[in-house]
Amino acid sequence: MTAFTIQEVSRRSGLSEPTLRYYEEVGLIGPIDRDENSGHRRYRTEDLDVLEALACLRAVGVGIDDMRTYQANRIRGQAAAGEQRDLLLHHAERIEAEIVAQHARLGYLREKAALWDARDRGDTAAEAESMRRLVDVVGGLRVLR
Repeated sequence: MTAFTIQEVSRRSGLSEPTLRYYEEVGLIGPIDRDENSGHRRYRTEDLDVLEALACLRAVGVGIDDMRTYQANRIRGQAAAGEQRDLLLHHAERIEAEIVAQHARLGYLREKAALWDARDRGDTAAEAESMRRLVDVVGGLRVLR
């Protein structure tokens, strides 16, 4: 059996050592085997597979409770396929909403910069046009609140 130290697993997974310990503490992984002499954690290849999935979920902003659900559904396999799909689609929708919000923020910054550019150039027509577009963009920002 191949055994990995917590440092090796941290490097491989991209998860910090405190995060690895926390994931074990809250039951997302493990219990992790311990070295008989030192008591240090020794991760198995199977643990790495689970941690890779958790690292990906963490990277897209999935919280601990949904990670726990995801892990339980993984164990259930095909019987939980629909639930797994719904869980992942829920987070995809959340990210799509975040993207829309970021586009609105980006639009505001670009229009505001265009307004100041027009002022810098002394172009009153461009400034008025930019102000008109800015009013529309600000309306989109209000929806985000």
